Amino acid sequence: MEKKVTKRAPTLCPVARAEDLVGDRWTVLVLRELFGGARRFDEIQAGTEATPQMAAARLKQMEADGLIERRPYSQRPLRHEYHLTEKGRAFFPVLLALRAWGETWCKAPGEARAVEFTHDACGGPAGLGPLCETCGRSLSHDDLTAERTPAYAREREQRLRRFKGLS
Repeated sequence: MEKKVTKRAPTLCPVARAEDLVGDRWTVLVLRELFGGARRFDEIQAGTEATPQMAAARLKQMEADGLIERRPYSQRPLRHEYHLTEKGRAFFPVLLALRAWGETWCKAPGEARAVEFTHDACGGPAGLGPLCETCGRSLSHDDLTAERTPAYAREREQRLRRFKGLS
């Protein structure tokens, strides 16, 4: 597979170049939704709480940057699902690091984690990564099972209800 390189930042600095692609809230939240299994526009919009225009703009830019690809799931009317490319899937360790940092530094004392991961390879709690807290092996998205904690599951359900106009 040919590696698609996007260069917008006028610098050789890889941090600046990466930030140019994924350094805004909406792109990271769209990636979070895709890693969580969302594929369709309305799922992504509801999960991120972005306006339709914001979600559409981010998805279009992410496709142009090679992070995602669109695949048709309906011909009449033509509708697409969004899937992570190899480049998009390679963002998972960054998302895992953001999650760990957020769980450590952005929570009130005593507040539970939002998501608990189980490492499928060993069956134990994965912890915050990048290594499994049970077996010590590296964590990858394909080797994890996520379970939202009750409070986060309620928050997500409320978000979906608001999106659908049910509350």
